[in-house]
Amino acid sequence: MEDRETSDGPGGPQDLISASFNQDTTSLSVGTKSGYRLFSVTSVDKMDCIHEGAECPDVYIVERLFSSSLVVVVSLSMPRRMNVYHFKRGTEICNYSYSNNILSVRLNRQRLVVCLEESVYIHNIKDMKLLKTLLNTPHNPSGLCALSVNHGNSYLAYPGSQTIGEIIVYNANNLSTVTMIPAHDSPLAALTFNASGTKLASASERGTVIRVFTIPEGQRLFEFRRGMKRYVSISSLSFSTDGQFLCASSNTETVHIFKLEHHSPSREEESPTWGVYVGKMFTAASTYLPSQVSDMMHQDRAFATVRLNMFGLKNVCALATVQKLPRLLVASSDGHIYIYNIDPQEGGECVLVRKHRLFEGDEEPQEEQQEEEELEDGRSLPPSTSPSNAATVALPSTPPSSTTLSGYSEDGGAEKGDVIPEHEFTEGPVCLDDENEFPPVSNQSN
Repeated sequence: MEDRETSDGPGGPQDLISASFNQDTTSLSVGTKSGYRLFSVTSVDKMDCIHEGAECPDVYIVERLFSSSLVVVVSLSMPRRMNVYHFKRGTEICNYSYSNNILSVRLNRQRLVVCLEESVYIHNIKDMKLLKTLLNTPHNPSGLCALSVNHGNSYLAYPGSQTIGEIIVYNANNLSTVTMIPAHDSPLAALTFNASGTKLASASERGTVIRVFTIPEGQRLFEFRRGMKRYVSISSLSFSTDGQFLCASSNTETVHIFKLEHHSPSREEESPTWGVYVGKMFTAASTYLPSQVSDMMHQDRAFATVRLNMFGLKNVCALATVQKLPRLLVASSDGHIYIYNIDPQEGGECVLVRKHRLFEGDEEPQEEQQEEEELEDGRSLPPSTSPSNAATVALPSTPPSSTTLSGYSEDGGAEKGDVIPEHEFTEGPVCLDDENEFPPVSNQSN
């Protein structure tokens, strides 16, 4: 995406490199050629830019810790170095350099996880001390991993195989492996935890089936069929805050929303219908059919859908409660964020209520003019062929360069910069607005 030219001029979608929502879906982080931007997504009618950082160009990873002032940034110009900033003070808290390119970063109030192609680094976020290095992990070129936002358990999930969809679940608090889940026959493409860290959703590179497992047991809880088409690239998976819904976006024009509910057989028996009889007949017949056909007959379909006016563009989706109503948020590589209403009772086709440009201050036209604008915007970028980067950095540009950078320490796995002083990350919501929460930063060396 970085090298493509569009007609939108400076600040247009051609500047967009990456996008991710924070842990509670209250803000959107966008990496650009000139730096990064943080947007508030707490209102439907406006998209306020909270901060615009220009500390380094070509930002392909930017992750904000909840609604705090802590933001993690990685640049294409130095893809092996992670910078941690207090953006409201405009200061760098610390930086770390690693042995290879950083592919993804995940964080909660207890841990910060850095994923490389064949290793994972787990830091204590209070002082950035390196707690554990998981070496020789299976080849993971997209940096696929997920970290529970619930710091009480801090479960980490990452691929356990390069050839099949095995998931390793690791406890980042007590630094031990919890379980291995044989989730799919094909390699993994997407992973995400629910807010409490009790469920884990996954999708494979085939992209047709999405499964939900209990954590820490690893038992299959739900299985959803996204569609029949093969080789669909899942861009992102995201649970709603209450864990009742799961959305999935891909390189197709459809976003699927699934409802996590078990159908009660007692109600069907009380009022049997022709559909119930047919369903029972198929269930009985499935025991005599091949396993692939039998599994398909037991998979639930989407509860709600969104039809995007674009095809092949990378995007990242999230379910959020905005102004007390359930919404679907879709940040797209066309330079817009789309906000849809969801009917939590009936489902069906979701309604577009607003879209905002991420690089212009002008408000979008009213709803009666949106259809014309969307048709025009749908051709702003050609289809993207870059690989999915799972649930967060869903809009990557060209891969980081492989130039060797100095500063790597073989014994520690990373070279420490400054240390984050003690603050109450685990006591409650982080709100790093007061400068007193960050006393003078001291230096430490390995």
